[in-house]
Amino acid sequence: MSVLIEFAMFPTDKGGSVSKYVSRIIKMIDKENYNYKLTAMGTIVETDTFEEATEMLNKAYQQLKDDSDRIYSSIKFDIRANKNNRLKQKIQSIENVIGEVKK
Repeated sequence: MSVLIEFAMFPTDKGGSVSKYVSRIIKMIDKENYNYKLTAMGTIVETDTFEEATEMLNKAYQQLKDDSDRIYSSIKFDIRANKNNRLKQKIQSIENVIGEVKK
């Protein structure tokens, strides 16, 4: 099973720049050895189970809860049985099609 989570989570009461707080989440994701990709608008993480995905989201929230009275989050899930390594495979699939079109 592959569970892709695309999410953004940040405090809304810390001004215009929240990279100091978001970086805590990214450090946790990296330390916990989750497969992830940081983007300009959020982070994509791949886990093996839905439970592991929700556990990761809870750990992300724990990084912020003591310093903020208000935390915003948007979360999308893509859950697929009998697949793994989709964080890379989905991109490779598109790049392969683009390569075919250019020929």
